[in-house]
Amino acid sequence: MALIKYEPLDLLSRIQNDLNSFFHHGASVFPSINDDAQPLARYEWAPRIDIKEEDSQYTITADIPGVDPKEIKVTMEDGLLSIKGERKSEKEEKKKNYHRKECVMGLFERSFRMPDTADSSKITAKGKNGVLTVHIAKKAASKPKTIAIQIE
Repeated sequence: MALIKYEPLDLLSRIQNDLNSFFHHGASVFPSINDDAQPLARYEWAPRIDIKEEDSQYTITADIPGVDPKEIKVTMEDGLLSIKGERKSEKEEKKKNYHRKECVMGLFERSFRMPDTADSSKITAKGKNGVLTVHIAKKAASKPKTIAIQIE
């Protein structure tokens, strides 16, 4: 039996290399609405999102407690829906006597690649009680056109 020296930093180095490899070789930066995987971001936190498809629209619901709806920016450009904002501290505390602090403050952003059927000209957003709801209408489905044949 051979003894192997335990190197805890070696394990961390391997994890870092694996993560670097993952993000440099084709990881999707913006998942489509059907993707489960969420990319790591440069932001402090990410709100939880539900995406629902209905016959006439897509509905995106985001849990964003403690964020003023006037401070949230929703954009859609080239099929990419983005929700950005910031949860700000109410006041800066000089004494930090917390026993536990799980509420994250700071910037957030979530982006999703929407299907071609999403109509970027018909989007509404409403914030109430810490929940942001975004409705995106679907484009009218193109129906086959029947062309009459003229008989000569």
